[in-house]
Amino acid sequence: MNPMPEPLTARDLARVSSVGGFFALRTESRPAGAPLAQVYAGQHDALGFRVAKVRSAIGADEVRIAVSIAQLGLAARIWSVALGAAALLGRVPELDPATLYWDPDASSPDDLALTTAGTRPVEDLAEVVLERHLVPLGAALHARFRISDRLLWGNAGSALAAADREIRRWARRTGDAEAAERAGALAARLFEDPRLRGTGAYEGESFRRRSCCLYYRIPGGGVCGDCCFRTPPDPSAPRRTG
Repeated sequence: MNPMPEPLTARDLARVSSVGGFFALRTESRPAGAPLAQVYAGQHDALGFRVAKVRSAIGADEVRIAVSIAQLGLAARIWSVALGAAALLGRVPELDPATLYWDPDASSPDDLALTTAGTRPVEDLAEVVLERHLVPLGAALHARFRISDRLLWGNAGSALAAADREIRRWARRTGDAEAAERAGALAARLFEDPRLRGTGAYEGESFRRRSCCLYYRIPGGGVCGDCCFRTPPDPSAPRRTG
């Protein structure tokens, strides 16, 4: 029987957070916000609050643009802390939605906090992120805002690729080639999951997604670095989300 992975220490968390702001995670006994389990279940209006906050910040005319950007941001945070720990530490934070708190009024790195420091084996990475978070998050957003599931999964793939890219950049700065190799191998394995498989493809170390997060539709938005569009489409043209 394999031993249980060791819990996260302050030193572990500091090491992962050194990759960048999206990789920061802290443990607190009484964090701000609400457990993500309650958010996904609709027991708090945290998602509605966050979408309204994002919509105001980016000046989006369409609610679905703010929904997409809000979901992309949270997906990126969860992928980053999970993949970062897996690549740098060899284990994954538990990230139980019942003990992972999210403050929708805060931004990275102050939006996420854990009340426990338990970890899971790296083999559980897909379950920890996809099953425990991205599936229920997508279901909650689809039910509330009727947003395209394909768009949300495209965002999930984009967020995973971005986390992989940031770890590789950190590894080049620090000379930790093993962490870069582990991140790349883990990302490749995750993209074999049916829910992520069709979301995009790597072109060398660059990722090109097959759907659009709709950022180009806000005033002055342009296209993201991994967008399916090479140049911003005419906003008055028929909409494309995937």
